[in-house]
Amino acid sequence: MRKLIVHEFVTLDGILQAPGGPDEDRDGDFTHGGWTQPYWHDDIGATFGAVMQDVDAFLLGRRTYVTHAQVFEPMPPGDVFGDMMNAPAKYVVSRTLDKPIWRNTTILRDDVVGAVRALKAGPGKAILTDGSSQLVHTLFDNDLVDELYLHVFPLTLGRGKRVFPSTGLPRRFALARATSHPTGVVGLHYTRAA
Repeated sequence: MRKLIVHEFVTLDGILQAPGGPDEDRDGDFTHGGWTQPYWHDDIGATFGAVMQDVDAFLLGRRTYVTHAQVFEPMPPGDVFGDMMNAPAKYVVSRTLDKPIWRNTTILRDDVVGAVRALKAGPGKAILTDGSSQLVHTLFDNDLVDELYLHVFPLTLGRGKRVFPSTGLPRRFALARATSHPTGVVGLHYTRAA
């Protein structure tokens, strides 16, 4: 069975909203977009690259999918990061996206939980989800998450979209590895506890 990995950039207080830029996601009058930028270090990118060695599919919500597609689809072949992001199959959960805008895309419109279970049961390497807060909550609520890669940034924002749902369903994970980066970011890799 394929593993489903949730990879997120997250604040100390669990916020994942708009890590990349000021206009990435302003839902709820969120004004802190781009909060990762002062803490970026190339080692964080290298860690993500290492995770991607075992991934051959992305599972994304529509907003994260569109943001990624706009950045990575235009990258020319031979760009290391572009090649890494463009090669995997993409599965986007959306009822509003008319047609794919990123290569190798399948749109999942109905029975998301059943579709994800079928993907996990099929052949292939790991499936990675990032961003996609509503989708991530659905994945947790339906016990579909096998591993977590959290890059925890040393700040709090107080409010915004969170990684973990507030449904009260307990899930146990075991720490597999912790990596400290020079800017104070800590990479945490968790696997499901038996």
